[in-house]
Amino acid sequence: MTSPPRPVVVSGMRPTGRLHLGHLHGALMNWVRLQADHDCYYFSADWHALTTNYAQTDAIKPMEREMFVDFIAAGIDPQRSTFFVQSAVKEHAELNLLLGMITPLGWLERSPSYKEVRENLSDRDLALYGFLGYPVLMTADIILYKAAAVPVGADQVAHLELTREIVRKFNGHYGEVFPEPRPLLTTAAKVIGTDGRKMSKSYGNAIDLGEPAESTRKKIMGAVTDPQRQRRTDKGNPDVCGIFYLHKIYSDAGTCAWVDTNCRSAGIGCVDCKKKLLERLEPDQEAMRARREALLARPQDVEELVQLGNAKARARAQATMEQVRAAMKLA
Repeated sequence: MTSPPRPVVVSGMRPTGRLHLGHLHGALMNWVRLQADHDCYYFSADWHALTTNYAQTDAIKPMEREMFVDFIAAGIDPQRSTFFVQSAVKEHAELNLLLGMITPLGWLERSPSYKEVRENLSDRDLALYGFLGYPVLMTADIILYKAAAVPVGADQVAHLELTREIVRKFNGHYGEVFPEPRPLLTTAAKVIGTDGRKMSKSYGNAIDLGEPAESTRKKIMGAVTDPQRQRRTDKGNPDVCGIFYLHKIYSDAGTCAWVDTNCRSAGIGCVDCKKKLLERLEPDQEAMRARREALLARPQDVEELVQLGNAKARARAQATMEQVRAAMKLA
């Protein structure tokens, strides 16, 4: 007797820079956990990278290989998960085109990320067709593999709802081809960057995965803490401090309680707090760096794994597109 198929999960990342602690604790650790009971597809969203990095395409492929190394170093097992390159599966583009034919312009203009990203990346022209249509390509990425769920944080549920709306419209016109992917809510650790904002490649405030000890220490010691705490004798508020958020990820309960109590009473200064964090963070970073270097020393092995993933994803995508063309009377 064969066991029932496992539910499919799909997620991707754009290869626009080194992955950092925010990626590790906000997404990758959850991806690792999902491998146990889901059929996981994790991909490099290189076409999505073009929506904001269309003028710097020379960096996409090198960053992509670094990203796959980070995937494996973080614990994603290529024997249990499929990781692949979006542009290596041309069916993503075909389905994107077909979905674009039925997606109302108003749906795209009200996308939560459309205005936000344009405001945060004001140094480049984003009044572009590809950027506006980002949610349509994202929908194609997800439903091409008949995903039952997409791992998202609470702030991303609205993005996925647009995918669900497009699926409902497609199924309404052409029959029940796609399941509506549900949000798989994840309790992601909050990771604050060195400047007090959310850790992001775009903001230049990130600590990269496996960053060398000297660089990690320099960034932590220079990181913004409670902006109201100007002197060592001032009482602090750890609830607004990015260093305390990292303590909650890396330190044990006793250390977190010690930091919380002594920060609020000015029993310790920010330097003491940061040094205590580094006692836990630096060994973790060193272990990640060792795993990354071992993989980077065998680039052909990583490339072979990606090519195997591309082939598996392509076969799944081709089967889906045969159903799509039949449903739309295009075959």
